[in-house]
Amino acid sequence: MSTAINPPPPSPFGKLLRYLKNSFADGRSPALWLLALVVGVVAGYAAIGLRLAIQSVQFVAFGEFSERLASTASGLPVHHIILAPVAGGCIVSLLLYVGLKTNWLPETRAEGVADVMEARAAQGGKMPLLPGLWSALINAVSVGAGGSTGREGPSVHLGASLASFISRPLNLPARGARIMLACGAAAAVAASFNAPVAGALFAFEVVLGHYALRSIGPVAASSVIGAILSRIHFGASPAFTVPEIPPASLADFIAIIPLGLASAGVAIACILLSFNAPRLVATRAQALSVPLWVLPPVGGLIIGGLGVLAPEVLGVGYEATSVALAGGYAIATLAALIVLKLIATMATMAFRFGGGIFAPSLYLGAMLGALYGALAAPLIGPDSAGSAYFAVIGMGAVGGAVLGAPLSTTLIVFELTASYEASIALLVCVSLASVITTSVTKGSFFHKQVERHGFDLTQGDARVILQTIRARDIMTPLDSHDTAGELDESCVYDDDYLGRVMGFFSAEKLDGAQVRSRHGDQPIVGYITKADAHAAYASALQARHEEEHR
Repeated sequence: MSTAINPPPPSPFGKLLRYLKNSFADGRSPALWLLALVVGVVAGYAAIGLRLAIQSVQFVAFGEFSERLASTASGLPVHHIILAPVAGGCIVSLLLYVGLKTNWLPETRAEGVADVMEARAAQGGKMPLLPGLWSALINAVSVGAGGSTGREGPSVHLGASLASFISRPLNLPARGARIMLACGAAAAVAASFNAPVAGALFAFEVVLGHYALRSIGPVAASSVIGAILSRIHFGASPAFTVPEIPPASLADFIAIIPLGLASAGVAIACILLSFNAPRLVATRAQALSVPLWVLPPVGGLIIGGLGVLAPEVLGVGYEATSVALAGGYAIATLAALIVLKLIATMATMAFRFGGGIFAPSLYLGAMLGALYGALAAPLIGPDSAGSAYFAVIGMGAVGGAVLGAPLSTTLIVFELTASYEASIALLVCVSLASVITTSVTKGSFFHKQVERHGFDLTQGDARVILQTIRARDIMTPLDSHDTAGELDESCVYDDDYLGRVMGFFSAEKLDGAQVRSRHGDQPIVGYITKADAHAAYASALQARHEEEHR
């Protein structure tokens, strides 16, 4: 007679593993904090690695490893300045071609922050890894070869892609997966600017779109880790040099109102040109039967030509931004650099180079603010805080309006300058610029990019839910012996989105319909009712509401 053998009790370590596994599956905050630390390290080092990769390409292309690209390029022969972006464009073309042929890139472009936002809203917080890695490579070559874009957006995308890859085996719920995307973004921004508070706020403001209590701890932990890693490897100095700003007078505060209006004008031009130029160039290329992946060398020729006129427009442009903040440019030079930078950024994006819009928007804002300060400070008199005061405010106002992140940019400025007066003035200026910009462009630059795939994030998640739930997700499946029958006009298809299903029921005044597959003979695969559709919509709305407020 055999006796049952009881399994040995689990060890303390086994209990801990079981607890962590269940905690990850439930999306509990303490477990997410632990994972956030890992994501912070990985995303922080990814941002550092991308920065070093850009500087390495820049060293090969121009012979300069530091941020002083403009000074170095100004001493190079004309043909060198032109050929470096063209050669970089040839490499970007090859990378785009390989990415398309191997399906490592869904489209003929490097991905960025907008794709992170779309993954958060429409894909349950999940992102594939290979497009993130391949896009990072394209971005490194693009910016290092002189492309007039920034490294922060690519860093955010890379950090979010790695965060999603790390959390995928843990089977996190959608809420936890979205928090991990924000953690990766926060660590990347903090590592780029050495600004942990601004990194966390950027993740809340742009990626998550809310400030739920459960997400604050993990996102803050990742952001702090990213900033610590940046300080370990690059020191405590900020991304660009900001001069000491004297106390502002009452007249200085009043003078920021016209600057806010001017910042809105520059932000609107930046958004509309940078968004519409790629569409116009793509339409023209398709009309000529030219593949999009061959465009970068043409863009490199334009960038190189602009670089000959003004080396300050090449690359990230932080050296020129620092000079503008210090009041080192004449009025005519500042006006010219604003125009040339807009054209260079537009050409970089239109001809399929990679890179982000963060650095160009800060550059344009610093130039605008310095220009405004050079004109306004003499009128205000000796009590004025000077040109640097207005340059810092303009930098934050244009950047915040373009990115749709007024609080993040305000905190970046505060962490860079430690000036309370400048931060308060910037908060007013960026709010004015953001309101005007949004009313004209109907969303930030990132929102406009997400609209390419039909998702309108400016209306919140209510509309996105209608575009992400499909009929097959909520239908009642039918057995195989029930799938025969003639094609009924009053039917929906299994891949129809919830919005189409609800619209169909309302238009046809039906309470239910059969669901057919689009494949083969279009067999019946299920049945869906109007009540099912409305219940699914209400349930999804409730889940999103709880996620955003708890």
